[in-house]
Amino acid sequence: MTRFSLADLDRIVRLRAAAPPEESYTAKLIAAGPGKPAKKLGEEAVEAAIAAVQGDRAGLVSEAADVLYHLLVVLAGSGVALEDVMAELERRTAQGGLAEKAARGRAGRRDP
Repeated sequence: MTRFSLADLDRIVRLRAAAPPEESYTAKLIAAGPGKPAKKLGEEAVEAAIAAVQGDRAGLVSEAADVLYHLLVVLAGSGVALEDVMAELERRTAQGGLAEKAARGRAGRRDP
C-alpha cells in the first residue's frame, strides 16, 4: 500500500500553483480563473462516473486520481485549505449519514 496521501498531493498542488503559469499546468489552470479548473473537475468527475458504470476498474482509478487532483486545484485557486474540508468531513462523520442529512435539512440547507 502506498504512503502517498491526499495531504501530500495538496502540498504538491500548492507548490506548483505558486510557479509561473508557463512552467506549471497547475498554475496555468489557476491563472485562467476559477471557471477553468472547475470545468476540468466536472469533466473528470463525469469520466469517473462513466468508468464506474461501465465497470472499468483501471479507468475509474485513473479518473478518480484526476478528480482528486482537479478538486485540490479548485480548492487552492479558491483559497480553501484541505484541512477545512477534512474538518468538515470529520464533523459530518461524528454521526451517521442519514442523521447528518436530516440535521442539514432542519437547518434549512439543501442537499447538494
